[in-house]
Amino acid sequence: MLLGAVADDLTGATDLALMLAREGMRTIQVVGVPDEDLDIGDADAIVVALKSRTIAAADAVAQSLAAAEWLIAGGAEQIIFKYCSTFDSTPEGNIGPVLDALQARLAAPLTIACPAFPANGRSVYQGHLFFGDMLLSDSPMKDHPLTPMSDSNLVRVLAAQSRSSVGLVPFKTVDRGAAVIRAAFDKAIDDGHRAVIVDALTDSHLRVIGEALADMRLVTGGSGIALGLPENFRKAGKLRAASGTAAFQVPAGRGVVLAGSCSAATRRQVVAAIASGVPAYKIDPLSIASGKITAQAVVEWIRSVPEPLPLVYSSADPSEVSAAQEALGRQAAGEIVEELLGLVAAELRAQGFHRFIVAGGETSGAVVNALGVPALRIGPEIDPGVPWTVSVGSQPVALALKSGNFGADDFFLKAWNLVA
Repeated sequence: MLLGAVADDLTGATDLALMLAREGMRTIQVVGVPDEDLDIGDADAIVVALKSRTIAAADAVAQSLAAAEWLIAGGAEQIIFKYCSTFDSTPEGNIGPVLDALQARLAAPLTIACPAFPANGRSVYQGHLFFGDMLLSDSPMKDHPLTPMSDSNLVRVLAAQSRSSVGLVPFKTVDRGAAVIRAAFDKAIDDGHRAVIVDALTDSHLRVIGEALADMRLVTGGSGIALGLPENFRKAGKLRAASGTAAFQVPAGRGVVLAGSCSAATRRQVVAAIASGVPAYKIDPLSIASGKITAQAVVEWIRSVPEPLPLVYSSADPSEVSAAQEALGRQAAGEIVEELLGLVAAELRAQGFHRFIVAGGETSGAVVNALGVPALRIGPEIDPGVPWTVSVGSQPVALALKSGNFGADDFFLKAWNLVA
């Protein structure tokens, strides 16, 4: 193993694994902190997918450190802490506390934070995170049910969460290349900073940033920050000349879409799928809590649909989400949906469904846990940051695990057409 990554949710881990595989690293994604005896074969990179984005900060730190210890024991020379390209967090964490803990464990004098992912419209300029052409605080992320992002200034946001002094490597420095960026890192250390936000507007910026990170023990950011890292190992003669993706074989069986995300992108995808004729079944937390909707009822409806791709969704606009949160509690309103969709997935697999398209990081985690998936192999890309994957084990299933904010409006149909 050359590169090890700790990701704070499942879809983000898949996004990162795809990035590394595309850049030529043999990559495996594991779900949860692996057992000590997990055989990683000839993998160059391992991405550990946690479900730590919205749990208590102390628990997120403990899980992240446990994952990092496993990666270090496996020989990882560099560690990535991967979080969302929209920096999903709150003033209490969890990005800052995990960053601090990993930095202390690795004795890293400096680390960076760069969530930029230009292919999906996420860029950082003058330390501010943009969502397309909008500041993050003006985007739909301001209404996120668990991590509403009301401040786009990442220096300020990270400083509120971290014990470290946070600096900035601005665009004018990044644009001058890797040597100038490395000099900026040295100056940041001299100035007393232990973390720096790094601007990036294009993939070219991410590649030169990656070049400058060759000797940095801990790197943090979105999946885009990994774009330039494999080349460092290649230049050092450590990375074999081979494709990072293996042959992709789709298990036989029916398919289903399970959409738990309430992001604007997923809501558009649900609307587009229904408009195209996909049969759909809407669920909501209040109906689940009252017993009006059960997992068995949802499974029976799915099995009754003759079309190849039924859609079950809880995606709703912010006013509906707020009403459910007020009645059930902020965390519980989401968890009740995730639990039901996990039960649905497990029962469907028992009944011959082996192709799952899942929208939402928390929902994807619930589904994968319910299916008992230990690890994933990366397949073809559907949209930027979202591949098909196949689970490792005796009962493989194909999984397209989509972050709520990712994908074009026709994502569900596009994903299905790749494996139909």
